[in-house]
Amino acid sequence: MKSNTFEALIGAIVIFLTVTFLFFGFQSMRLDDEQNYNVSAVFNRIDGIKLGSDIRMSGIKIGTVANQELDNITFQARVSMSINSGILIPDDSSAKITTDGLLGGNYISIEPGGNDIYLESGDEIMFTQGSVDLIGLVGEALFSVEDKD
Repeated sequence: MKSNTFEALIGAIVIFLTVTFLFFGFQSMRLDDEQNYNVSAVFNRIDGIKLGSDIRMSGIKIGTVANQELDNITFQARVSMSINSGILIPDDSSAKITTDGLLGGNYISIEPGGNDIYLESGDEIMFTQGSVDLIGLVGEALFSVEDKD
């Protein structure tokens, strides 16, 4: 009888800790869009970018990917980014998809421009660079070597 009570007590503690961690996890996730503004960018490839991926400037997270869709006319990927309202991005800035180390995930890096006019909600970043297919590059390098005998 004692072992059943002990197991039930341990189970209750585990459930309580799980609920507590979930509560604090959701509290830290800034789910309110009132503190953010949305900008978009069009890329030729967005391999590795998904909803919730980081948007970084100078290595610091300034937002997340809010939406991604395929443009049916140009067949390019349009990414909507939710940016912290305290961060002002010059309108001549560029966005590129980079990797977080050799085995890390992809994120969008914004390189700030030098203009005094800043992007507002609904604006688009005009200068973009899509993701690089590393396997394709390695394959091209290996198969482009020719015998010169």
